Amino acid sequence: MGYFRITDWDVAYTNGAYVVDGDRWPTAWVEPARAFRDSLAASGRAKLDLAYGPRPRNRFDLFLPSEKPKGLVVFVHGGYWLALDKSYSSHLAAGAVAHGYAVAMPSYTLCPEIRITAIAKEIAAAMGAAAEMIDGPLILTGHSAGGQLAARMVTTTSPLPAPVKTRIRHVVSISGLHDLRPIMKRTMNQQLGIDAAEAMAESPALLEPIDNLRLTCWVGGAERSEFVRQNALLANIWTGLGAATATVVEPDRNHFTILDGLADPAHPLTRTLLSD
Repeated sequence: MGYFRITDWDVAYTNGAYVVDGDRWPTAWVEPARAFRDSLAASGRAKLDLAYGPRPRNRFDLFLPSEKPKGLVVFVHGGYWLALDKSYSSHLAAGAVAHGYAVAMPSYTLCPEIRITAIAKEIAAAMGAAAEMIDGPLILTGHSAGGQLAARMVTTTSPLPAPVKTRIRHVVSISGLHDLRPIMKRTMNQQLGIDAAEAMAESPALLEPIDNLRLTCWVGGAERSEFVRQNALLANIWTGLGAATATVVEPDRNHFTILDGLADPAHPLTRTLLSD
């Protein structure tokens, strides 16, 4: 019998260095995202840079189907709460839009300008603003740090207003970071500033889900083992707290290619996201 202990937390949570040609992301997303935005804007189906708060990054893009929306999907980007914005993710709305859903993609203020606790409040404000524009059920998804933020919205201490929470039909956390305590051990925590109190308050795995929640945790089989573990962790714990949960490990997908399914209307990730 052997024992396993993580001795280098930076290595455990580093992605690009362990993917062939991993340094091409996130730049590889820029052109497909721009092309999708331009295409929908040309047909009057993109509302860009809508304000949801006073800070410069408090903006979201809203992509619309050709018919009256069946509901609203909200996608929260990743980047370890330190990088990226909504412009890298636009093309990932294609799958849901093709099925008749509106898709909102917010940017948010990054650490260290604010803390993760404050970012969660910004995401709640963005969701509230988008939900006022689109009727019907709400579906939340997010990637990596965005998975943490999406799951945080459906905890009993969520900053979301009650009328918004009651509309939520499904949450899909993609490669989500559901327990922040390991991130405290990373060098980047000098910028994030996570302390024990914030980890307890903002880690979905340490919180309770709202009633009648349906959660899917989705990760790539070729991802770092810590992301696979964190993926299973939330579903495991929330099953014991009464949520309906599912765990999916998609073969051969890494931390970047795991998102490709959202751009494809026929992909199992998109079909699962929109399922009743």
